Amino acid sequence: MSDPGSNPIPPEQQEMPLIEHLLELRNRLLKMVLAVIVCFAFIYPFANDLYLWLSLPLRELLPVGQTMIATDITSPFFAPLKLALVLAVFAAIPVILYQLWSFVAPGLYAHEKRLAFPLLFTSVILFYAGAAFAYYVVFPLVFGFFTAIGPEGIVELPDISSYLNFVLKMFFAFGVAFEIPIATVLLILTGATTPQDLAAKRPYVVVACFIIGMLLTPPDIISQTLLAVPMWILFEFGILFGRLAYRRVDGASEGESDSA
Repeated sequence: MSDPGSNPIPPEQQEMPLIEHLLELRNRLLKMVLAVIVCFAFIYPFANDLYLWLSLPLRELLPVGQTMIATDITSPFFAPLKLALVLAVFAAIPVILYQLWSFVAPGLYAHEKRLAFPLLFTSVILFYAGAAFAYYVVFPLVFGFFTAIGPEGIVELPDISSYLNFVLKMFFAFGVAFEIPIATVLLILTGATTPQDLAAKRPYVVVACFIIGMLLTPPDIISQTLLAVPMWILFEFGILFGRLAYRRVDGASEGESDSA
C-alpha cells in the first residue's frame, strides 16, 4: 500500500477533472478583467489630473514659460486614457494575484501555503515600492540631469506621449527589479539553487545588476546606478530571507514525514 504522504498531488487537486480546472481558470480570469474594468471606471474621470501629477517631476524642472506639448492630434485624449488603463491594472494587482492564489492554493500542501501567501503579499508591496522609488527618487535626478545637460539655445518641449511611454517603462523596470527577493526565495525553495551557491555568485550578480540597469534605463550613469544598487541590495535580502524560508520548509517537511 502506497504512502499517502509520498503522493506529490494533494487530494483536492486529484479529484478535480480537467474541465473543472478550465472552468475555474475562466472564472478567475473573468474576475481579474472585471477588477481592471471597475478600477478603470473609477480612475478615468481623474485621468487628466493624474497625468499632471505624473508629469510633475519633469514640469518642475522646465524653464519658466516652457511646458509639455502634444505632437499628435490625438495625444491629449489617448495619453491620459492609456495612463488610466495602466493605473487600473496597477490598482487591480492585489485582486489579480489573489485570484491566481485562489486557483493554485488547492494544489499546495500546508507548509507550501504558509509560505506562498506571504510571498504573494510581499511581491505586491515590493512592486509598488519599486514604482514609488522610481517616481520620488529616480525621476527628479534623471530629469534634472537631462534638462541640465542640453546645449544652450535648445528649447525643451517634451511630448506628452513620449514622456508617458518613458515613465511607464521606468515604473515597470523598477517594479520588476524590486521583485528580486521573491525570485531569489523561490529559486531556493524550488531547489534550483541554495543560499550558499547564490552567495558564492555575488560578484557575478553585481555585474549583472549593472548590465540590467544599463539596458532598462536611459544612457546615463545616474539612473543606471539607481537601478543597479537597489537590485544588489534586494538580492542580499533575498538570500537572507531564503535561508530562513529554507529552514522553515525543511522543518515542516520533516514534521510531515514524521507524522506520516
